[in-house]
Amino acid sequence: MDNHLEKIKYMVRDKIRGGIYPEFLVAEEIKKVRDFHLSMDEYEATPLAKLETLAKYLGLGGIYVKDESYRFGLNAFKGLGGTYAIAKLLCKKLHIDINDASFEYFNRPEVKEKIKDMIFVTATDGNHGRGVAWAATKLGCKSVVYMPKGSSQIRLEAIKEAGAEASITDLNYDDAVRLAQKMSEEHGWYMVQDTAWDGYEEIPNWITQGYTTMANESLEQLKLEGIKRPTHMFLQAGVGSFAGAMLGYYANVFKEDVPTTIIVEPNLADCIYKSALAEDGKPRFVGGDMNTIMAGLACGEPNTITWEILRDFASAYVSCPDYVAARGMRVMASPMMMDDKVVSGESGAVGLGLLTMIMERKELKDLRDKLGLNKDSIVLCFSTEGDTDPEHYKKVVYDGKNPSC
Repeated sequence: MDNHLEKIKYMVRDKIRGGIYPEFLVAEEIKKVRDFHLSMDEYEATPLAKLETLAKYLGLGGIYVKDESYRFGLNAFKGLGGTYAIAKLLCKKLHIDINDASFEYFNRPEVKEKIKDMIFVTATDGNHGRGVAWAATKLGCKSVVYMPKGSSQIRLEAIKEAGAEASITDLNYDDAVRLAQKMSEEHGWYMVQDTAWDGYEEIPNWITQGYTTMANESLEQLKLEGIKRPTHMFLQAGVGSFAGAMLGYYANVFKEDVPTTIIVEPNLADCIYKSALAEDGKPRFVGGDMNTIMAGLACGEPNTITWEILRDFASAYVSCPDYVAARGMRVMASPMMMDDKVVSGESGAVGLGLLTMIMERKELKDLRDKLGLNKDSIVLCFSTEGDTDPEHYKKVVYDGKNPSC
């Protein structure tokens, strides 16, 4: 690696801390989520890409990548959380249980009349806002979306096309969240935000539950490959809701045998990594513009609920420069031999990019050894978005932007 490149920083626990298994992610709740998603005409399990040749090249037993570019036609996984949270909000307004609801039920004329004046608001770099806008529009409701400064114009237009009133602010992500909260309080809108803080936990928990459909699918698909459990998972984190959902699901399923899990973040927005370094177990914040190509992970304040899952059940925390994500994008775009191709965006590719570097780079041998990555390892990654910014995707994949050597 060139000396001028920023270094990958990491922290590995001798053993996981352990803690209370997340009750809101138990099997009974997961079934409710999956049943609701199954009620949607657009629902279909996304593919689990198999990278067998790459695994052999790197000296691993197997690599599998959950490809979320196919989710609901939205090119990202976020619709899973937004649809479920909005459904739960509608159930609360209509005084019914989610077990008695379906997407078709909410589209009945007499029901749509009762919910048509509901307005949902959120802050997003793109994918979450598009998912909220899409769900709200399909239900005949309105949505308002605020984006942080530096957000992609292409992602803004995609949110508007999904039906939202959307704009790019001059705020960073966390301040855009605070703006959305302020507007919801002033106008009586329903805030659908994928991060939690004291006093705002119910809806983020519903969003986190919504993401578990992806985890549930991945385990079913691995079993079809004859794999009972992955030995390792690489999970990217922004606020930590996605990572917490995946790790919480697998922790509840496997208990003391939870897969070795590596939490991966951009080095300019590594609030989970910095939180893990702190000895008191409390979350830490990162400020500033957080100018990373991993826009979906450019978050400086952890979800207070899912942070506890990541703190207690993850094995390692890694802070990555942008070139790690860029490498992951190129590796998946150019598969070896008969491996499946995955079109992965910046935030979706950092996990696989890091895995390849850990296995190849001599300066990361210590991390490789501590994680126990070897010929018997079965690694699961999640490509959480496709080319949601096609122009930037081309700059990275075609033109070699953010080179790693």
